[in-house]
Amino acid sequence: MNRGGIEIDRNVRGRLWNVPVGTELRVVKLSPEGREATSYTGVVQHLHAPPPWLAVRADWVRDEIELDGLRFVPGDTLHEFFSPIHGFNVFSVWSPEHTLRGWYANVTYPSWIDGEQRPPALYWHDLYLDLIALPGGQPVIRDEEELQLAGLREAEPELHDWILDRREEMLTLYRGRKFPFHE
Repeated sequence: MNRGGIEIDRNVRGRLWNVPVGTELRVVKLSPEGREATSYTGVVQHLHAPPPWLAVRADWVRDEIELDGLRFVPGDTLHEFFSPIHGFNVFSVWSPEHTLRGWYANVTYPSWIDGEQRPPALYWHDLYLDLIALPGGQPVIRDEEELQLAGLREAEPELHDWILDRREEMLTLYRGRKFPFHE
């Protein structure tokens, strides 16, 4: 499947990133339309991320926000997990006191790294649906209306179904507290 110049190839199970722990990255979020929405600095960590996942630590430096009960407060630490083959990412949000606030996950195209940039840039291309979960709480799926309004069901039914399948994959992993919802 190809959209926005990004090829989704689920048959590359052997694809791995070779990014050493401690490497600083510029993490770039692209909107569903492919435009840069935001960027920030992160540092590659171990965090028990199995291949092909890459773990990145980032600090929340923006204003405090709350999304369906999940608070992001200046000083929070995010453990972010990205993959070159999985169609989602997961951020665990930790308070300055090292208490898990919850998880924020995004349906995405598989992430990719541009190693030609300095620092290297890790890109993730958002695809509408998000999952928010609090420790001990029920997950909430966000932005289903946004997906519906995008018209993908009619215009790109294969991509629409792929997005819904990734939503179900995230929910299954969260409910089983399996990686990357392991923390």
